[in-house]
Amino acid sequence: QGAMIKLGGDKYVGEYKDGKANGQGTYTWASGNKHVGEYKDGERNGQGTYTYASGSKYVGEYKDGKRDGQGTFTFTNGDKHVGEYKDSNRNGQGTYTYANGDKYVGEWNGNKMAGQGIYTFSDGGKHVGEYKDGKKNG
Repeated sequence: QGAMIKLGGDKYVGEYKDGKANGQGTYTWASGNKHVGEYKDGERNGQGTYTYASGSKYVGEYKDGKRDGQGTFTFTNGDKHVGEYKDSNRNGQGTYTYANGDKYVGEWNGNKMAGQGIYTFSDGGKHVGEYKDGKKNG
């Protein structure tokens, strides 16, 4: 258990092993971004909550410092994604709810709608089908 303050104003408070963040800890960047969660070999690994200075927030799994596994990302504008992540991108199954009431439930690849999905508009209209690169396909 300990604390470390880096040049530039970044700060880590938590568990260490071999001089690196390991176990539970809180890392606060000078920018105002903050991560509270599990670390392994100095990287975010396991469960964590990352709060951006802008107000956006990610709660979920990490691997090697990147969003990886199940998580929920809530954006400052009110949009919300609940689903799978890989390499910090939306990948796999997920539900994206827009602040305006629209909703997409389906597959993602590299932060874009891809594969089978259902897009429901706030007025009740629906598109059921295939998506590619974030657009209707077919």
